[in-house]
Amino acid sequence: MTTSAIDLASLLCSRLCHDLLSPVGALTNGLELLADEKDPDMRQKCFDLLEQSAKTSADKLRFFRLAFGAAGGFGETVPCAEARALVDALVGNNGRIAISWALAGETLPKPAVKTLLNLALIAIDALVRGGTLDIAAETRVGDGGEVTEIVVRAAGTRIAFDPTVGQALDGSLPAAELSSKTAPAAMIQQLAASLGGAIQVHLAPEALILGAVLPVG
Repeated sequence: MTTSAIDLASLLCSRLCHDLLSPVGALTNGLELLADEKDPDMRQKCFDLLEQSAKTSADKLRFFRLAFGAAGGFGETVPCAEARALVDALVGNNGRIAISWALAGETLPKPAVKTLLNLALIAIDALVRGGTLDIAAETRVGDGGEVTEIVVRAAGTRIAFDPTVGQALDGSLPAAELSSKTAPAAMIQQLAASLGGAIQVHLAPEALILGAVLPVG
């Protein structure tokens, strides 16, 4: 699969806009209701809606800033706590997913964090009926030097995993079939390939396991 940087950036922007449309739309609806509502209890409900929608929008923007963007505020490494906070906030807005973490060390290389966030996003999308999300990552010394290993496991009833996302992850999806849904997977596949690494996918009826091995440096 060969995709131009412009096409990939356009599709990633489309995905970002799609995910922000609902909370931003809720903000608009809340403001319209607030303008006409006089009842104190209903006005408080409008304020609650606005507060939740604003938080969801901000959480998603922070997530996508690092998952899709250059994240210029960080150096070559990113604190593990930052990656964890971003995913926890995204899952917190869902409410039906329980998440557990196993991150070794204080920081991870920025490419590894971008990969982790996007694999987590794919796993969250697969848990449409809720379930559990397990995320682990560590940087270790291998035969060829340092590598970062990432594993993301989504488990739940009837995993919803689009086969085209799997094709994008392994690089077999034709460029002409790329969409905003598969663009994040295509991005991290190209990122892993550029580092000499790879993405792995294993799908079972009630579990989706996503992995990455990324050389450091």
